[in-house]
Amino acid sequence: MKQWSENDREVYLRELLRMDGYGINEEDTMCRQCGIRPHQYRCIDCCGDVRWCLECTLDLHITNPLHFIEARPCHSTKNHCFNPKRAFNDDFLIVDSSGLHEVALDFCECERAPSHSLQLMRARLYPATGTNPRTAASFRVLRQFHLLSFESKCSGYEFYNSLARLTDNTGSPSRDRYDEFMRMIRQWRHLKMLKQTGRGHDPAGVLSTQPGQCALLCPACPQPGVNLPPDWESVPDKESWKYTLFLAIDANFKLQRKRVSSEERDPSLGSGWAFFVDEGKYKEYLAANWDYKQDRSTCMSHDAVDKPDREARGLAASGAGTIDCARHDFKRPNGVGDLQLGERYINIDYLFFMSLINSKIRIIVVSYDIVCQWHKKLFDRMMSFPHQMHLQNNVLYITFLVPKFHLPAHIEDCNLQFSFNLTKGVGRTDGEAPERGWASINPVAQSTKEMGPGSRRDTLDDHFNDWNWKKTIAFGDRMLTKIKEAVPARSEHRQALQDFEASIPPTVIEEWKLAVENWEKDASQPNPFKTKTKAVSEQSARLQLAAEAADDAVNQNSTYSHMSHPSVMIANGLQLEDDQRRLSADIVGLGQLPTTKQLTNILERSNSLRRRIAAWTENQTLYMPHATQERIKHTYNGSPDGTASTRVTDIQLYLPSALSKDVVIDESLRIIEWKLREGQAYDALEEIRHVLRLRSHMYKYKDRYSRGVKANTRSNTAISNATTRINRASEKYRVARAALITLAPGLELEQPLWEHALRRLNKEDIRGLSEGLYGDTEGTRKPSWIWMTYNTISDDEGDNPALNEALRVEWCRARARAMRWDEEVELLQEEMRRILAFLKWHELWWEQQGVAASSSDAATNEGKIAYSRKQASLRRMLHERFSVTWREIPRFIELWEGKVAV
Repeated sequence: MKQWSENDREVYLRELLRMDGYGINEEDTMCRQCGIRPHQYRCIDCCGDVRWCLECTLDLHITNPLHFIEARPCHSTKNHCFNPKRAFNDDFLIVDSSGLHEVALDFCECERAPSHSLQLMRARLYPATGTNPRTAASFRVLRQFHLLSFESKCSGYEFYNSLARLTDNTGSPSRDRYDEFMRMIRQWRHLKMLKQTGRGHDPAGVLSTQPGQCALLCPACPQPGVNLPPDWESVPDKESWKYTLFLAIDANFKLQRKRVSSEERDPSLGSGWAFFVDEGKYKEYLAANWDYKQDRSTCMSHDAVDKPDREARGLAASGAGTIDCARHDFKRPNGVGDLQLGERYINIDYLFFMSLINSKIRIIVVSYDIVCQWHKKLFDRMMSFPHQMHLQNNVLYITFLVPKFHLPAHIEDCNLQFSFNLTKGVGRTDGEAPERGWASINPVAQSTKEMGPGSRRDTLDDHFNDWNWKKTIAFGDRMLTKIKEAVPARSEHRQALQDFEASIPPTVIEEWKLAVENWEKDASQPNPFKTKTKAVSEQSARLQLAAEAADDAVNQNSTYSHMSHPSVMIANGLQLEDDQRRLSADIVGLGQLPTTKQLTNILERSNSLRRRIAAWTENQTLYMPHATQERIKHTYNGSPDGTASTRVTDIQLYLPSALSKDVVIDESLRIIEWKLREGQAYDALEEIRHVLRLRSHMYKYKDRYSRGVKANTRSNTAISNATTRINRASEKYRVARAALITLAPGLELEQPLWEHALRRLNKEDIRGLSEGLYGDTEGTRKPSWIWMTYNTISDDEGDNPALNEALRVEWCRARARAMRWDEEVELLQEEMRRILAFLKWHELWWEQQGVAASSSDAATNEGKIAYSRKQASLRRMLHERFSVTWREIPRFIELWEGKVAV
């Protein structure tokens, strides 16, 4: 670029300027075509810098009426500039990708001549109306905008105005054909959809189109009679899971529609033919069940459950709900519908059952971010639907799960019951397919928001079909990438499981295996991933110490019979220490310009805390006289009782863990602090985990519902407060763990392996359950150790039951990870087989359309046969391309299988 700016920039600029002038020797004034008449015209769309006279310009552009012609007023005048020139009479306006063209057209008026609109179509010009058309658009501009709207999400308004400025960028008024252009592009979208799905080949005509018949199907999903083996229904249970249909449900509140136009003024061109359900039947069902009352959530406070009637002032649709293919991100036929107020069950139920009409699949997995609530009474609600919408009797198993990214925001029971990671037969499916689709369709929302109901549904149907088509042609590289990731990961996790089992007796492994297999067969059996022991906490430790103090008092064997029990003194010291941390954090959070009210509050809290510390140190002297000596040794300019002039947050409390081993104190005091510190550490970890789950929920709520400055500020404040709580709990944990490390040497501990559970807490460890480290992917990330810590005290007998239970849960998870990757490899191989089978079936289907093509018009019949062969050839080409791309996969798998014994 530097070289260009130094050497070529001036040259290029001069050349551009030269083109605006006469550009040639002024003595060369004759037309380059005839050589007789003076040249005054040039075409900016033709190649070369050639000038012609008017007659030659017209002759040369008979077949190019949409080229732009520029004219120079007169060679003899001093005005040497060229200006746009209407070389033809402004009788007819044609919209083309080069601009808006006013041209003269002579229609054939012969007795056997087709209508004016058909004459335009045969000239590759699309008429704005079928009766006496005065405006048309070239096929080229319609095709260009069609693809541009898919890739850049450009609106029709922006595109049309770009053409208008391309025609004349001076602001001069021109004939407005925006409404005509939008009408033409809508019809173009619809006709292309009918053509590409074979509806033009049906002898019964377009009106015989069945619901969902114009939606492009997912080649990788199981489709009986298309891509499944003939005996798929009779395979053993251990193989049947590979024919599972995975569905994902979600709602998008950006796909709104304003309350403009109506169904009568703007109906769909094919209601229910593609992805959107038939609007009439849909609205009829909603009206009949509108008063259905949803039960409140028993999980987190999901707004989609507790507050389904989302505010929708001025909106005819507050969003859209969809049913997607969960593994391949395809939109399902008749799986999309408008939401009127919010994510109500009645809307989602209708879309779910409509997407499964006539489905013969026996095993279904359904993913939904509120599935823990939605699936309750689902089959009771199904009874309110017409019989043809009921799930067929062939459905043997239906499993409800929560998407992986959304699951951490749920309570612990949901994390165990609805987890993809713990459920058999789902591979590495994450259930987040709709979220990826929303990222593509959301930019369209600004233009569809202003459309009438029919226009909006037709436009979104078209975009969803394009999304499905792009997914189809990308299957070759996409599946190859997945299998290359899955096979090594399977070997890695198999090896990890074997390494884990190497140190555990085989009889114990068999016992655990039996328990987890029983749970997988019957969810009512005890969940092996769930701990059964009581949680360690600071309160439980205090309760235990209080019980011991009561026994000492009864038996009169306490050294401190004339005083309160020392556990109370140490517990109060820990509380003062925590209050110091809180006050210190709040002082730091004041900023550079605190208000008078804030300063007053801090000062009052400091004074109160100082008095409490002074009272506590007097009591501490009775139990720990050496602490007083340490305080005197290290305190300057203040009294021994801790009321020094230094900041109250810096006052040392000298608990047993703060004293050196050389200081002689009662050993029971160290044991008491150990127990309290252990509970304090587990409490802090539980607080971190709880707030991380809460913050994850806040992030999702903000992304989905917060719009505008006020709502976003409120959400950001809540998230900031949650982060502050996490930081405070993290500091509490680090202090407690440091004290445990100091106290541990020399103590006979009930849990000698405590350091395995209470590890060092680094910044990167503080992350949500579904969050990985920087650079981690979904398949490579591992949960932070804070989610794997077992804060338990067992009521059972045994050498170390709490540790045994922790090992069991960890083994179950390691087994689940290995199984999911093993299933993923098998699923991917089956899906690749199904894709090839689908393409072969679709090729034959298109060939049959050509054979069955019948029309009274020979030219039309020939066109149908040619198009069917073209589509069959396209499927054959994709089949060959994918087969070549995947040909080395069996060998790749064999090589990896040889690395790890199975």
